[in-house]
Amino acid sequence: MMKLKKRLGRYGLVILLLLVNQLIFAQARTVTGKVTDGTGNPLAGVTVAVKGKQNATTTATDGGFSLSNINTGDVVVFSSVGYNTIEQTVGAGSSLSIALVTAAGNLNEVVVVGYGSTRKRDLTGSVATVSSKDFQKGQISTPEQMIAGKLPGVSVISNGGQPGSGSTIRIRGGSSIRASNDPLIVIDGVPLAAGGISGAGNPLSFINPNDIESFTVLKDASAAAIYGTRASNGVILITTKKGTGGKLRMNFSTSVSASTVANKVDVLSADEFREIVNAKGTLAQRAMLGTANTDWQDEIYQTVLATDNNLTISGGLKKLPYRVSFGYTNQNGVLRTDNLQRTSIVLALNPSFFNNHLKVDLNIKGSAQQTRFANTGAIGGAISFDPTQPVYSEEYDNRFGGYYEWRSAATATGLVNLVGRNPLGLLNQTVNRSNPYRSIGNLQLDYKFHFLPELRANLNMGYDVSEGRGTTFVSDSAASAYAPGGVGGENNKYRQQRTNTVFDFYLNYNKLFSKIKSRVDVTAGYSYNNFLATNYFYASYNAQGVKYPNSDPAFAFDKPENTLVSFFGRLNYTYNDKYLLTATLRRDGSSRFAGDNKWGMFPSVAFAWKVMDEKFLTTSKVFSDLKLRIGYGVTGQQDGINNYDFLSFYGLSSPNATYQFGNEYYQMYRPGAYNPNIKWEETTTANIGLDYGFYNNRITGSIDVYHKKTTDLLNSIPQPAGTNFSAFFIANVGSMENKGVEFNINTEPVKSSTWNWDAGFNVTFNKNEITNLTVVPKDATYRGIQAGGIAGGIGGGFSQIQQVGYSRNTFNLYQQVYDKDGKPLENVFVDVNEDGIINQDDLTKTKSAVPDLFMGFSTNVSYKRFSAGFVLRSSIGNYVYNNVYSNAGNQLQILGNYVLYNASANYLETKFNGNSNNLLSDYYIQNASFLRMDNLTFGYDAGSILRKKATLRLNASVQNVFVLTKYKGLDPEVSSGVDNNLYPRPRIFTLGLNLNF
Repeated sequence: MMKLKKRLGRYGLVILLLLVNQLIFAQARTVTGKVTDGTGNPLAGVTVAVKGKQNATTTATDGGFSLSNINTGDVVVFSSVGYNTIEQTVGAGSSLSIALVTAAGNLNEVVVVGYGSTRKRDLTGSVATVSSKDFQKGQISTPEQMIAGKLPGVSVISNGGQPGSGSTIRIRGGSSIRASNDPLIVIDGVPLAAGGISGAGNPLSFINPNDIESFTVLKDASAAAIYGTRASNGVILITTKKGTGGKLRMNFSTSVSASTVANKVDVLSADEFREIVNAKGTLAQRAMLGTANTDWQDEIYQTVLATDNNLTISGGLKKLPYRVSFGYTNQNGVLRTDNLQRTSIVLALNPSFFNNHLKVDLNIKGSAQQTRFANTGAIGGAISFDPTQPVYSEEYDNRFGGYYEWRSAATATGLVNLVGRNPLGLLNQTVNRSNPYRSIGNLQLDYKFHFLPELRANLNMGYDVSEGRGTTFVSDSAASAYAPGGVGGENNKYRQQRTNTVFDFYLNYNKLFSKIKSRVDVTAGYSYNNFLATNYFYASYNAQGVKYPNSDPAFAFDKPENTLVSFFGRLNYTYNDKYLLTATLRRDGSSRFAGDNKWGMFPSVAFAWKVMDEKFLTTSKVFSDLKLRIGYGVTGQQDGINNYDFLSFYGLSSPNATYQFGNEYYQMYRPGAYNPNIKWEETTTANIGLDYGFYNNRITGSIDVYHKKTTDLLNSIPQPAGTNFSAFFIANVGSMENKGVEFNINTEPVKSSTWNWDAGFNVTFNKNEITNLTVVPKDATYRGIQAGGIAGGIGGGFSQIQQVGYSRNTFNLYQQVYDKDGKPLENVFVDVNEDGIINQDDLTKTKSAVPDLFMGFSTNVSYKRFSAGFVLRSSIGNYVYNNVYSNAGNQLQILGNYVLYNASANYLETKFNGNSNNLLSDYYIQNASFLRMDNLTFGYDAGSILRKKATLRLNASVQNVFVLTKYKGLDPEVSSGVDNNLYPRPRIFTLGLNLNF
């Protein structure tokens, strides 16, 4: 028994020692493992940390890691930008294999920022992103239309319904008066030059919307200052789709659209027109009346079809992910003869080498257009041409193309001089064709050093080349350019080339210091941008190809060029993954400026606090995200400033401005005005923002409050006699402010296996005010800058003014006086200063063309295989001057010319006789606030077809569904605030299908 006890004692001691040894080993063991992506490739730089402890490391180039001092039951957290965070509990084993999945959640979404990317949850500035799944749908000919109404603080207003026409984009209001208010647009790291391309309605129309993956908008200076002198109006980063590797995949999408005019200008009918002429016209005028009943707007507009086709091939050849896409669009305009055809091809190669240490992105985009531009003068002609006349002449002599024209036997041409021409003739007898092309491409190399994986070198070399050329031909029989003897007409050509190059290089160091709970991300780089244009000039020729006398240009071509050289740096510091600090600095040197003004510094700083990660909120069942952001920075503006305004120069006169020596005439050189002290405009922005999320981010959004102040605003100022070569020149003297609030909310009210419903709403309030425009601040004698040109009377006039204390584009007009029935009294205005005279001293600053508030609402609902959605946009507080009413709404329009002209139906309300002062009446200012349904879409997922070799989705959409507004003109959405000759936005019905193989 004693032996048994001794043996048990010895065995027990051994067992106890083994247990203790096992316990000690368990508390002090090392865990190793490997982290890969969804395709099995190793991931380097992944943060591997023990939850609740200061014990962390990062994965090596082969995805491997090693963590010491690990206990059974410890939770190891694996996190990396662009991937969902994974938590793994340590068991009895000593090895972990982790596969990270690309983040689909909103907060882990990778956001492209200037010269890099980051997670949305780590942003410190005001940045907004829209991905392809949330784009506007339907017949989209230019990419910026896909984000209209989608983002707070971003206003996108199309410039009309012409195929490929551009848009007016404003981010947090305009920052300039005389320079550009357009944001900088960067496509795959290539900044685009400001300005258009000859022969193209919109430089962005060359980009196939089907190739775009996302838009990222940098709104405040802390986010945009990394782009320096080109960022005052915000920055839009466009990222195109890339190759994803794997097996071969094909996608084919096609759509057919029908476009029709949604609304027409309200003019007098033929019967109303006859009644007025018979009652008030002379015998000669009554004799001019015809017997037809022609609706000229019906004659120039048409219902048309358009097609859009895209084929995409993607996959991977071994380790070479690729994407190739082909697109073809053929879009007719609702204005007859308008047509746009675009052929595009895109190649994206995204291989990795040296065990993912070297990443290569090659992007090449090419697009060619065949365009015929309609003569938009026909739009105004259709409003005013006599509705009692036929479309085609009844003379049967086939003169002037057979179209009815106002004829006269007293002139050499057989036409009444200086009168409107047949609107349909203007369209069919003018052939303006162009064949522009554009290619944008870049090669980006990103190398992670083997000996120091936290350090990356990034090289980006890009280009943007384009050429626009075309010919405008007007038949010699066309009344608009007729000359006796068949020597009239027009056969002129135009051409322009642009070559823009970019070279960027930067180093990025990103390291986690786990012992001090800090991550440091430092970027320093260099950028070179060159913008070269070649503008060709030609003599003028008639339709037969005979040169018109004295039409030779002073120069055969011109080659304006400017260069921007920059050094930039950015520091991102994160403490405890809760407190984030971002500081940027850019130093720009521009060839557009001289001396001390050639170089400028543009700093910014931003701070963010992830309130959600504080202990008092981590257990909240309501909050899922809460982050406070504060930012301040300075940006510049050099776009819209001429290349050589700082240089003294001599310009050669035109052939029509010559000096006679003897019997010869010589073109002379003469000096031009210049300002050696001109420099960029400068905008400082302060921003406070709050990002929020509730109920596991079923509700997310943000609130931002901002203040932008632009100084050194460009303005034309007078020069003392003898001090320069012009009475005025452009100088930096003014200032302007924008103050605003942005709010957006996105929610998923329903989320289940069969039903899904998401909705998003955004609203922006912006107050714009000009604070100075003169050398002597707030000079009371300075009347301001006239703007908002209007047609009518003798030489037209201006409806708006830029003046201190008011918003941009404030209307400056006479106050109309009304009778007891509310009818306007012609030429009766308020004598503001009571001096008994109505003159410019009585003009009153009233409403503005700039809205106080604009909003967007989007929603999508899906049930099993069916889906539907719509997009609403609204603008409140914007006013429009109805120049159709003021110019054509009076008796003088009908009876005050050589021939009869039709009038606006507004004449029936006012009965105005017609007076040039009427043009300046605030009666014509109308509230243009509106609610528009931009888009209504339906979809059906047909599932697998062709023996499960393909999937099919069908879709239908309606664009420009309805507009609710008090505005009485054609369309309330006029960016300039003056409604005159607007190309109508069509209502578009689209059917499409999408096939995936």
